Amino acid sequence: MATATSTAPDLAWTKKISSPQDLAEYRQTLVAGTDPDAPCIRVCCGTGCKAVGSLDVLEAMKSAVAAAGADVRVMPEVKRTGCHGFCSRGPLLTLHPQGLFYQRVKPEDAAEIVQKTVVGGEVAPRFLYKPPGAKEAIAKVRDIPFFAKQTKLVLKRVGRIDPFDIRDAIADGAYEGLAKVLSGMTPHQVIEEIKTSRLRGRGGAGFPTGVKWESCSAQPGRHYVICNGDEGDPGAFMDASVMEGDPHAVLEGMAIAAYAMGSDRGFLYVRMEYPLAVQTLAAAIRQAEDLGLLGQNIMGTDFSFRVSISTGAGAFVCGESSALMSSLEGKVGRPRAKYIRSTEKGFRDSPSNLNNVETYANVPAIILRGGEWYTAFGTERSTGTKVFSLTGNVHNVGLVEVPMGTSLKEIVFGIGGGIPNKKELKAVQTGGPSGGCIPIPSKFIDINVGFGKLAEIGSMMGSGGMIVMDENTCMVEVSRYFINFLVEESCGQCTPCREGLTRMKEVLSRITAGEGREGDIELLEEIGNFTNSFSLCGLGTSAANPVLSTIKYFREEYDAHIRDKKCPAGVCKPLYYYEIDPEKCTGCGVCRKRCPAAAIEGEKKKPHTIHQELCIKCMECYRSCKFDSIKIM
Repeated sequence: MATATSTAPDLAWTKKISSPQDLAEYRQTLVAGTDPDAPCIRVCCGTGCKAVGSLDVLEAMKSAVAAAGADVRVMPEVKRTGCHGFCSRGPLLTLHPQGLFYQRVKPEDAAEIVQKTVVGGEVAPRFLYKPPGAKEAIAKVRDIPFFAKQTKLVLKRVGRIDPFDIRDAIADGAYEGLAKVLSGMTPHQVIEEIKTSRLRGRGGAGFPTGVKWESCSAQPGRHYVICNGDEGDPGAFMDASVMEGDPHAVLEGMAIAAYAMGSDRGFLYVRMEYPLAVQTLAAAIRQAEDLGLLGQNIMGTDFSFRVSISTGAGAFVCGESSALMSSLEGKVGRPRAKYIRSTEKGFRDSPSNLNNVETYANVPAIILRGGEWYTAFGTERSTGTKVFSLTGNVHNVGLVEVPMGTSLKEIVFGIGGGIPNKKELKAVQTGGPSGGCIPIPSKFIDINVGFGKLAEIGSMMGSGGMIVMDENTCMVEVSRYFINFLVEESCGQCTPCREGLTRMKEVLSRITAGEGREGDIELLEEIGNFTNSFSLCGLGTSAANPVLSTIKYFREEYDAHIRDKKCPAGVCKPLYYYEIDPEKCTGCGVCRKRCPAAAIEGEKKKPHTIHQELCIKCMECYRSCKFDSIKIM
């Protein structure tokens, strides 16, 4: 098996950058030595594609190009990159300058791709992407709706550069914003530019970034700049992909923040489950220090800033600022009351600024192009773009970056490609386990995604997780799943969260087991409102959102579970059974052949029947029937 190499390239041949002008000259040298139209094969080696064999594809492509030898007019560079975003189509690669997009590539396909496309100049049709319902496949990246409908600011370099080679990043503009800051901007001017942009924290709370920086910079004592790369939401991988694909954007944003707040020390808190992110960040820090872009006397100035990586053990509550800082100090990760802000007393009881990965990654472009430029994206209350991880029952699973204010409809159907298997869209869950479930189809399909709008309907944007659910999703089970997750992740420090979540889990487990009682819904509402109102930290004060939102919008499902002892979606096993409609059954025998429990019998071309005592409710018959003859009862 091929393995990723995390060793930084040898940069000893170049001098240390001693001024902002040096950086500009170095960038010009790198750009001048690169032909923008030179052939290049970019293989996605983000975590998603890596999991399905992209490292083997990378090595196979290198070998195939080398084997082609003299047949190749101009030898293309085979480059590993971070996540391209289209995770459901991996392993994938793009070919330049043609702009071709090849998906579901296997190592054994490398020779064919090189011979047909690199040597022969022809498109290989079997690797092209075909949108759901379309008659023709699409060859060019720019023509694929998943990419064409996005606006990339944070993800601009992700998928284009080799994250282990700083030269790639510098040639593409990395550290240009920091150079501008060090060329004459005062800390006050930096903070004012961030305030002008109206950038709000992308970690979930949405607090104005410039205001937080200003508050921290005004405090006496040593200041710390901390990046939250913990990202514990189920189904969320936005920050991971940024750290893996463009670590220098995060480091540059942190350095600019440190300059603005008078800090010389920074920490990246990354969850242990992100080993590739840790590798890319570690390599990026070493290379930046070697070139004088981090560490002592950055670019020959008096400004120094050293960054270290700290790995968390995977506790969800450590995504909360005070719990994270406690963990960073080597203590148990437990939140504290908010009457003392971390900008006043945070890490080591010193003024500390904590932003998440995406927030810092926005900073360099804002400084370089100006805060007013940034406000041209998004809405009045929610400026800029937002990266979402689009998952669940949707065709195009992956990373999506869109301007704030983009509608759910555009994200799910325009970019996501809609719902597979001709199913109906039922709900979209936003904001992670503490977010709410938005009912669709309804007027909410056209809601603009932003900090205020989602809160108005009982949900939240959170860090950017977005889970799409189809008609076969049981909303009672969804709320039970998330409450169970939060029970496991609660630190247990405060009674409302510790006991409230446990009691809600007990009630929901009873309901999904067919043992629900009258009054359970009202009990859940009472406990949920109490938990949200009196818990200590952000986890507890939003923990009941999945329950409260599903009761508000899907109360009939709770009633069906409790009163009728039925699960309308056919998910809670004690509350449903399968039955074959004799009028629709053609007797094709497919369901009988696929049933692992041999619970179906019937003659060919005659209606079949299901023996309920043998049925294990695995859904194989339901999924395999092409005639819609199997009903959930």
